[in-house]
Formats: sequence, structure tokens, C-alpha cells
Amino acid sequence: MIDFQHDILPLKSIIFRTALRIVLNREEAEDIVQDTLLKLWQRREDLGQVANLESFALASARNLALDRKAKMESRNVSFDNDTHDRIDHGQVSVEQDLMHRESTNAIAQIINSLPEKQRMVIHLRDIEGKSYKEISETLSISESDVKVTLFRARNELKEKIIQKKSFFL
Repeated sequence: MIDFQHDILPLKSIIFRTALRIVLNREEAEDIVQDTLLKLWQRREDLGQVANLESFALASARNLALDRKAKMESRNVSFDNDTHDRIDHGQVSVEQDLMHRESTNAIAQIINSLPEKQRMVIHLRDIEGKSYKEISETLSISESDVKVTLFRARNELKEKIIQKKSFFL
């Protein structure tokens, strides 16, 4: 039997980050988290049969996010600098802080410009640290497709960063 508070609620932050990477809107991502948790709650009796609960929850959130994104007009939003991304202002100059923020925003814009599948694979692999198998289960694609997509996404990022290298000098 699945304990909702112990097994599902700890997935809230990863569901949020996954939804945010798709819809690029904090409020929409929060709504997706609530909708995903509600759907999981409604199906709590069946969740004991699910082999990988995290992958199932992420796939549910991903599907909801893709549905919402299809309804929203396309737009890019810069990353919010979460607490773990902020620089300790006591140890760096204002100039270094500004350069860090500009670099972070430039990279965020480049990542946001990638196709949705590449964004998701980059996010799950490089940010969430998921294995190829976990990504393959979450996105319902083969492991070889995950590797190819990740390779293409990283190459695209590399090319675009080189084009914008003035941000990083």
C-alpha cells in the first residue's frame, strides 16, 4: 500500500521543476503540481501496482504540462535564480555578480530555445541527475533515443554558447 505522505509528497519539488521546464511559467507549474497530486490521490488505490512511482508521477506531470503548454501561447521566460543558484554577495563584487546573472540568463534563454524534448532530456539528465533508463521511462522513449537527443541538445547548447560568447568573457 502506498503512503501518500511518505511516497508521493516528497516528489512535489521534482514534479514542479519538471512542469516548470515545460510551461516556463511558475504559476502554471504550481497548478500542474496540484493537479498531478490530485490525480495521484484519486488513483492511490492503483498506485501499489506501479513499478516506478517517481517515473509514473513525472510522466503524469509531463502530460499535464504538455496539455497546458498547448493551450498557452508560446513564450520564453528567464530562469528565476533559486536560492541554490545565488552568489554570496559578501564574497564577490557587484561586477562579478552581474556577470554571473547575465551568464545564467543567457544559458537559460539558450536552454529555453531548445525543442521541448531536448529541454526535457537536458533537464532530467544534467539538472536532476537521472539515468538514461529513468529518462527513457519518464519520457516513454528508448534509451538510445535519450542518448541521441542528449547529444544533439548538448551540441546545440555548445554552438549557441559559442555564438554568444561575449556574455562569458
